Amino acid sequence: MPEGHSVHRIARQFERNIVGRTVAASSPQGRFVEGAEVIDGREAVEVRAVAKQMFLRFDGDVWLRVHLGMYGAWDFSGDVSVDATIASSNGRMGQTNQRGTVVDEAIMDAAGENSLSSIGAPRRSRVRMSEQTTGLEEQSEWPPPPVGAVRLRLLTETTCADLRGPTACVLQTPDEVQATIDKLGPDPLVDDLDEGEERFTATVKKKPTPIGLLLMDQAVVSGIGNVYRAEILFRARQNPHTPGREVPEEVVREMWRDWARLLPIGVETGQMMTMDDLDPAAYRRAMARRADRHWVYHREGLPCRVCGTAIVMEEAAGRKLYWCPNCQA
Repeated sequence: MPEGHSVHRIARQFERNIVGRTVAASSPQGRFVEGAEVIDGREAVEVRAVAKQMFLRFDGDVWLRVHLGMYGAWDFSGDVSVDATIASSNGRMGQTNQRGTVVDEAIMDAAGENSLSSIGAPRRSRVRMSEQTTGLEEQSEWPPPPVGAVRLRLLTETTCADLRGPTACVLQTPDEVQATIDKLGPDPLVDDLDEGEERFTATVKKKPTPIGLLLMDQAVVSGIGNVYRAEILFRARQNPHTPGREVPEEVVREMWRDWARLLPIGVETGQMMTMDDLDPAAYRRAMARRADRHWVYHREGLPCRVCGTAIVMEEAAGRKLYWCPNCQA
């Protein structure tokens, strides 16, 4: 499932390529025909990302809510203009890591996540935006024929955005949008950081639920998925089974602050980079290979990078939880 950084990146793609333009909307798959008819011919005027959901407003105060869920993805094709403040799905040169080290050479990631090579000026191309981006494919036919089960196509004169496999693709009124957002926990890129910290801390400290489950609850905190959950818990040296109300308050607050640090890095690089203080060579390796990017995620059976204890993987509410039984005892 896409984590919060992916949805914010997708929203920025919409800001750059769709907002301010009139769209032709259709549902090639046929499952969103009535909704597409409502927004067809309207101008997209605003886009918002909150937690793992994106809200796109059209003139007339009509809102489109999209939750990608486990399998959803957006494909952008045509003249795709990439926001210089973030990477495209193929990245950009001069990426800055947590220590301020600038890496100027391209870094290709065989796992399909973002790399650090610029796609340059807008070109006729295809960009896949989901949890795992798949890069660029040159496009010759315009508009491109729908590929697969396209729930919704938004087409401007120069850019096409195709939505496949979302958990939710619905139209909402402004009041319904606000009601949806009100049910979500704080998002570091949307809410005031201090207010978000207080909300998150107050919620966690009254819950008997294990902290490892609370971090995945979008009503508690927005945007954290399986990868960030495992990494934030390890970085805090926190046992995932500890009830939220028993986690020391300062640890709870530090986990919020850590999320507020990690989320912008994910938006900027397109990768869930959770390793700190890497030298340039180690940073390049981490950007190129997921195996060098995380402390514990997807490292079951391998030695902890800190203490050497074998990393454990277990099922927690149907999702895989990775942790070090020594560092996080």
